[in-house]
Amino acid sequence: EVHVVESGGGLVQTGGSLRLSCAASEFGFDSYLIGWFRQAPGKEREGISCLNSADGSIYYDDSVKGRFTISVDKDRHTMYLQMDSLSPEDTAVYICGIERRPVVRAATMCHAVIGDYWGQGIQVTVSS
Repeated sequence: EVHVVESGGGLVQTGGSLRLSCAASEFGFDSYLIGWFRQAPGKEREGISCLNSADGSIYYDDSVKGRFTISVDKDRHTMYLQMDSLSPEDTAVYICGIERRPVVRAATMCHAVIGDYWGQGIQVTVSS
């Protein structure tokens, strides 16, 4: 069983930055399909950024494109989401997800909101 734990959330002012981390110590980031998702109150979970190392595909939702960056540190078994130019519309619970096998493109993972392993979610609040 892979345990996935997010950290780095919190309260930030409009225009500020945060970096979310997602540690998965039992997961070998040799070939991976990973993603960041978020869920705002009263809304469904949406995929905002996904990455497939096998085919090199990276997906960003239009709402975060140019502001958020997904990355992986294989040695630390950790994935990251750098979030810049934050706005109140980014306020949500952020969840990281991992697929055991990178069999679909990154965009598919994000659009279908799929994952074998999920973190518990972490709150990000952007004040105006």
